[in-house]
Amino acid sequence: MIFDTDCVLCARWVGFLLAREQGDQFQFASSRKAVGRKLAMEHGYSLSDLDLTYLVLRGGQAFAKTDASLQLLGALRPPWSYLRVLRFVPKPLRNWVYDAVARNRLKWFGERPDCYLPTAAQRHKFLDEIPNLAEATTRAE
Repeated sequence: MIFDTDCVLCARWVGFLLAREQGDQFQFASSRKAVGRKLAMEHGYSLSDLDLTYLVLRGGQAFAKTDASLQLLGALRPPWSYLRVLRFVPKPLRNWVYDAVARNRLKWFGERPDCYLPTAAQRHKFLDEIPNLAEATTRAE
C-alpha cells in the first residue's frame, strides 16, 4: 500500500489494517518518499494522483480508491473481511464518497509529518524503513 504518511486518516487506516491483517502480508510505502513514488510511477500513477488516492499493488496490478480499499478489506480477519460485500455498491457511487473524503481528509482529520511511526516490530513492513531498499531506489532515480 502506498499512502500519504502525513495524513492522520491514512495513518489511522494503516494502524487499523496492521491490527487486523490475516497473517503477515501487508507492506507499506510513503507516497512522499522515493520508494512509494517510484512504485506508483511504475504503475502509471503520478504524484498528483497520490494526493487523491492511496494505491494497493497486488499481483502486478495497481488498485486505487475504493478498489484499493476492497482489496485490503478482503485480506483482513473476519468479521472485517465481510465488508468486501461493499463491492456490490456501484463503483461510481463508492468512488464519489471516496473522492469527497479524499478532498477533505486533511481539513477534517488533520495532518502531521510522518504521523504513522512503525514500531520496531513493524519496521520490516514499511519499505521506506528498509535501508538497502530505500538506498537502491534513491540511487536508481
